[in-house]
Amino acid sequence: MITVWATILVASLGCYGLKLAGVSLPESVLNHPRVQQTAGLLPVAMLTALVVTDWPTLAGIGAGAIALRFGRSPVVVFLLAIATTAVMRLVS
Repeated sequence: MITVWATILVASLGCYGLKLAGVSLPESVLNHPRVQQTAGLLPVAMLTALVVTDWPTLAGIGAGAIALRFGRSPVVVFLLAIATTAVMRLVS
């Protein structure tokens, strides 16, 4: 049980450190093209890591992406993604 709490503590401190670095770095660093490119790819990498391990989540993200493509509001996109994921988990 101590290992779980230690992992949570380390992850929390890491997240806080990244957030602090983001607001503490000078504007010249944040506007660097490589930093901008990397920041743009991070959400894709995080979603890919999540989807690779969970097929119902992939279906939910797909449904949300389709709804987003058809111009639905963010609330509708999230609700559709959540409902699709829930149904896929219920079925599988």
